[in-house]
Amino acid sequence: MNADRVVVVGGGVIGLCSAYYALKRGLAVTVIEREAAGADNCSMGNAGMIVPSHFTPLAAPGMMAKGLRWMFNPESPFYVRPRLSLDLMRWGWLFYRHSTARHVAASRELLRDLNLESRRLFAELAETEDFGLEQRGLLMLCNTQKGLDEEAKVAQEAHEIGLQARVLDAAATAALDPGVTLDIVGAVHFPQDCHLSPGRLMAALRRRVIELGGIIESGIRIEKIETRAGAVTAVSGSGRRFEGARFVIAGGSWTAELLKSLRLNLPLQAGKGYSLTLPAPPELPQLCSIFAEAKVAITPMGSSLRFGGTMEVGGLDLTIQPSRVRGIVKSVHAYFPKFSEADFADVKPWAGLRPVSPDGVPYLGEVPGLHNLLVASGHAMMGLSLGPVSGRLIADLLAGDAPFRPIDALSPVRFS
Repeated sequence: MNADRVVVVGGGVIGLCSAYYALKRGLAVTVIEREAAGADNCSMGNAGMIVPSHFTPLAAPGMMAKGLRWMFNPESPFYVRPRLSLDLMRWGWLFYRHSTARHVAASRELLRDLNLESRRLFAELAETEDFGLEQRGLLMLCNTQKGLDEEAKVAQEAHEIGLQARVLDAAATAALDPGVTLDIVGAVHFPQDCHLSPGRLMAALRRRVIELGGIIESGIRIEKIETRAGAVTAVSGSGRRFEGARFVIAGGSWTAELLKSLRLNLPLQAGKGYSLTLPAPPELPQLCSIFAEAKVAITPMGSSLRFGGTMEVGGLDLTIQPSRVRGIVKSVHAYFPKFSEADFADVKPWAGLRPVSPDGVPYLGEVPGLHNLLVASGHAMMGLSLGPVSGRLIADLLAGDAPFRPIDALSPVRFS
């Protein structure tokens, strides 16, 4: 029964997309997810953005210095909780080593290609599934001239690699999205970006996986990977055991812990993010946007409006820190003056853990020495954006087909 079965560990967007595209190739698939069926995971409460504009990896020049400054502000968008951890120290050293112009130049076309292909796949999926896909672009909103100047440089870099970007003054920005009052000096519009409703997308993916004959096993925490003669034979946890012919580990922030049993030390840290969703906002923009200086993402989802932000590196901990939530809420009025902190008084914050690689590039590919094991993780803030392309690439590898572009730079053992 399991001679040709693919077992996917992880029921987030990466795992479900991997299952979906593998099933479309005619493979038998079982998905194993930690949470109960339909429960929240990091793929549910995010900003729902598809971002070809995010071609600069998280590890970039100046990020270390900026991060150190933010460390002393409890409401800042970035925080690393100090703790005695060799894994954190190694991750931090690798992040430092990759925060260079050379790394950015080597990564930007890869991230561009992955996001553009994922955008195409989202549009293809939207032809038969309604998950609120809006192809109107993204606005980087700037309330300082310094911020606009910095984003204009990003727009120029986008042009250099063939992406579309327009620098707008305040009046042109307001004309593009008249549904919201803005207090800004200008913005950069990335027309190829899109947004959607993550909850509706996840429901659609689950439905498609089941319709195609896939099995989804919920509420199971995989704790062990069994191997024999250079191959994975089964995974087990919560009193269950699952055999298969091939295995995909797409466990999000828990991926590194799971792989340690195979002596594979994957540099990965959980980056906690928060979101707050207003069901009846004072105003409703039509485009998704990012507050450039505050690093807060804003996405309209039907009649509601979601605000998301922060990168809090503090282990596998979903505890909500009120100071981080305050930082998001306090930033809103500075860009959207019709909004006040009182609008968020009764909104329950959501938190999720994003798997962050030290070079800002995902892990995606086969594990040498274990010919039937693949890893798909480390997508950080681009997990949803890169979901379909990651799943398509995993399906290509499972089927023995060449990927649509070289993916050597995504190797899960590139730091070994």
